[in-house]
Order: sequence, then structure tokens, then C-alpha cells
Amino acid sequence: MLNDTVLGVISLSLLLFQGTATLILLSRLLKGAIRRPPLKPQVPDPDLLGKVTVVVPTLNEAERISPCLQGLSQQSYEVREILIVDSHSQDGTQELVKTAALRDPRFRLMTDDPLPLGWVGRPWALHTGFLHSSPRSEWVLGIDADTQPQRGLVASLLRAAEEEGYDIVSLSPQFILKDAGEWWLQPALLMTLLYRFDSAGVRKQTPERVMANGQCFLSRRAVLQQLDGYACAAGSFCDDVTLAREAAKRGFKVGFLDGANLIRVRMYEGITETWQEWGRSLDLKDASSRSQLGGDLALLLLTQGLPLLLLIFLVICWFVGYHFLSLQLAIALNLGLLMIRWALLAAVTPSYYQNQSSFPKSLLFWLSPFADPLAVFRIFLSAFQKPKQWRGREY
Repeated sequence: MLNDTVLGVISLSLLLFQGTATLILLSRLLKGAIRRPPLKPQVPDPDLLGKVTVVVPTLNEAERISPCLQGLSQQSYEVREILIVDSHSQDGTQELVKTAALRDPRFRLMTDDPLPLGWVGRPWALHTGFLHSSPRSEWVLGIDADTQPQRGLVASLLRAAEEEGYDIVSLSPQFILKDAGEWWLQPALLMTLLYRFDSAGVRKQTPERVMANGQCFLSRRAVLQQLDGYACAAGSFCDDVTLAREAAKRGFKVGFLDGANLIRVRMYEGITETWQEWGRSLDLKDASSRSQLGGDLALLLLTQGLPLLLLIFLVICWFVGYHFLSLQLAIALNLGLLMIRWALLAAVTPSYYQNQSSFPKSLLFWLSPFADPLAVFRIFLSAFQKPKQWRGREY
């Protein structure tokens, strides 16, 4: 067993480092109390006629693109054109787009050129769409093929951007989960973002802390022209955040808003794919300095990855007879961190789509704090690895 001195040093160290990390975490979470409320669908506005070009990058998306195509066709006359930039899909994606174009002439299918050296597939497709978009569109909206845009999305997004003077604005979605494993692991992975960055709707972020979501990413054409399209994010596996932070550094106003009422997404199938695919982009190392990445990893470890494990260890020590003050304070601190974690679950509940078919699997959502050590380990694992495969491409 540990002696009193060693356990005392451990307890004091935890109070120092975890206590400091907890204060940082709380300073971020408290901003959520005054954030902009979630956007709501808006009716069409004639003043917004033809202002937006939508660009959808695709690569073998036949199994999930239909809801996206349907949702985009429901957008009103704010949308001038919908460019589907396909990277030579072989699964019927192009045929589905051609069928959609028969019903809605705004759809236009194009294929991008072979991937240039130094580019990742997604930003290259978005860059291609931007270069081929109508110069009469004041805005370019990047939409992922696995999303389900809701009626009134574009009108609401445009109004928010113009009312608050945003040059770039993206939305957090509402997630569609199906398997029990997804309901357990995905919220823990999502929470790693909420611990490191301000929640959607928080204003006045510093450029290096700006968040963005490429699943629904609206940018002024003039901004993309000054940034040379997506070139600054060419080799980034988190091109959305990389581009948004570069724009913020240059003085453009960037916003990240809650779009749970406007867009849904079914990202991955099952716990295995969620672990393999989403974890590779959540570390945001391509958009962060080494010092920032190191600080974020330390914060995650101290406030999300360790509290459950430490609480078990410290409580065992208490039960076997160690009752000194620093140990009791360390127990209270880690218990408090777990209570914060469960409170955050309640706060993000609207970010998850639930219906009758979700029950009882969705009950595992409330057990996701037990997946936190695994989720934080996944972020650490990703932070020190460069993806070699992404969405069917080899790099």
C-alpha cells in the first residue's frame, strides 16, 4: 500500500493541476449561459434571392446522399445553384445526383481533377466547386453528403450571417445515432470538443480558439477570393477549422452557431466506424500549434479522461483508512468533475435526434461518461498519428 507521504503528494498534485484545469474549463462553460440561442428555420426572403451557391463534395456516397439531396431541393430561392463535386464515385452516387437534377435544375454534377500533391480530397473538391461557382452568388455554402438539411436552413443561416456581420459562419448539427455502441461512445467523443472550445453560439472568440464545422460551412465569396479558395487548408484533415482560423487571423468575423433545428447528420455506422473515422479529425492538430495542442490534451486528460478512474482509486484509499484533508478534497474535486460531465449531457441532449426507434438504445447516452477515458485516449492516439486513409482515399 501507499504510505501517507506518497498519497499526500498525489492528492496535493491533483488539487493543483486538476484544480487549475477545472477553473479553465468552467471559464469556458460559463460562456454558454449567454450564448446565442439555437437558430430556427426561417421563411424565404425575396431580398436573399440567388445569393448562395451550395457545394457538396462526394466520393461513393450512394448509401447516404439521398436525404441530403432531398433536403437541399427543399431550400428556397436563396439557393442559386447546387454543385455536386464528385471524385469519380463508383457506387451509383452520380446516378442519384443526375436523377435529382431532373427534378431540380439547380443541381449540377461535376467531377474534380486528380488530387494534386499536398491536397486532401475534401478541401480539393470544395475548392473546385468554388472555382466553378457562379460569380453572382455572394455566398458559398459547403454541405457534406451525410447531412440532412431541414427546410428553412439556408434562409436562417443567411439571416444570422447578415444580421451579425459574419464573413464565415458554420453550424453544429443534430446527430442521428442508431446502434447502442454509438449512443455510448459518440457523446464522449463529442464532449472532448466542448471541453476544449467554447460551445456553439458563443461570441468573441480569439482566432486560435475559433471553432467551425464543415458539414455546414457558409463563407462570403469575397473572403474565399482573398484566401485563394481553400488553398490555406489544402493538406488539413480538419480543413473547416483550419480555414476558419486563418480567416479570423486576417480580421474576418467568424461565427459558430447551434444548428440543431436546421441540419441533421448521420456520420458513421456503428461504434467501430465512429472510433476509426471520427477520432482522426477530432484532435484538430492540423489547425493548432504544438503548444495549443499540448495544452488541450492536458486539459482533456485532467478534466475528462481521469476523473472517473481517479475517483475510484481515491475512494478505495479512503475506505482503507486514509482520511487526511487533501485526499478528501481530491475526492470532492473529481466527484465535482463527474457531476459537471453529467450536467453537460443534459445540456447537449437537443443535439441528438431521438424518436421511438431510438429507445432503449439511447439510454446508453447517459452512461457515456464511462466512455470518457476511452474517448480521451482516442484523441491522444490521433494527435500523434497522421491519417493514411480518409473516406476511401490513401494518403
